[in-house]
Amino acid sequence: MATIEEWIDQSDVYMLILGGRYGSVEKNSGISYTELEYDYAVQQGKPVFAVVTSEAALEAKVKSGGTAFMEKENPKELALFREKVLSNVSSFFEDHKDIKLCVHESLADFAANRELKGWVSGDEVVDTMPLFEEIKKLSSENKALKETINSMEVRIAAAVVSPKNGETEAFLELHKVLEAIDVKAPADLNNGEEITVNLLNLFFNNKDALVTGVTNRSSASAGEIFLYHNVCPKLQVHGLVINEKVPGVSFRRSCVSSKGNAFLAELERRVLAAKQAKQTEATQSG
Repeated sequence: MATIEEWIDQSDVYMLILGGRYGSVEKNSGISYTELEYDYAVQQGKPVFAVVTSEAALEAKVKSGGTAFMEKENPKELALFREKVLSNVSSFFEDHKDIKLCVHESLADFAANRELKGWVSGDEVVDTMPLFEEIKKLSSENKALKETINSMEVRIAAAVVSPKNGETEAFLELHKVLEAIDVKAPADLNNGEEITVNLLNLFFNNKDALVTGVTNRSSASAGEIFLYHNVCPKLQVHGLVINEKVPGVSFRRSCVSSKGNAFLAELERRVLAAKQAKQTEATQSG
């Protein structure tokens, strides 16, 4: 029978499902066998992916099932291990359905971006068709739900800002609110000088980046981090930006919502109309 190290050596990807317990501890090292396996996979340069139970899910389990779901013996070790795991590629899960989707998305990503060639013995092959059908069903339900939400957002945005209605009261009110909110831009983004810019100008002048989406990943630029932490939360309050989880990675992304796109489109229309009116006035004056 193969040892854990031999099994990891024969595999191309190491996946960890981390719940709310640290697990059995190896006596000599004082480290759990699960963490030893994880560290060994990392040391061997294996692609590592983890599915980690969320804090909300852990709290719900404790409320429903009592303290049996809490780590009592090694809470500090579990916290440090969890922090280590989340520093690499990982996703959070609430229940078993989330685990299935995370595994499916991650394996698909690894297969598309890496040359994988693992070994599995014949007697270990299982029928994956039921799992495939379940994933397919969940993906379809998720797609239908997103389409419904997008449709509702579009209808709401159309009611707030409609080109057919011209200058609407709701648009002017939101325009006024954003213009009144000041945001301090750090000195390292403005040639060593700290400046104050209103939220409306920040939203409009950075619309290309915000429509594409900005993230809180460690490799993000200073400008992207500023938009993610200082601008997007303020826009999110007004429904102009949404914050979403990026499948298969640990960072999150903020991007313009349907309402935000409608607001920007109307704002661009008004800016263009004002520019054309100014040009016409200059021509007539000349």
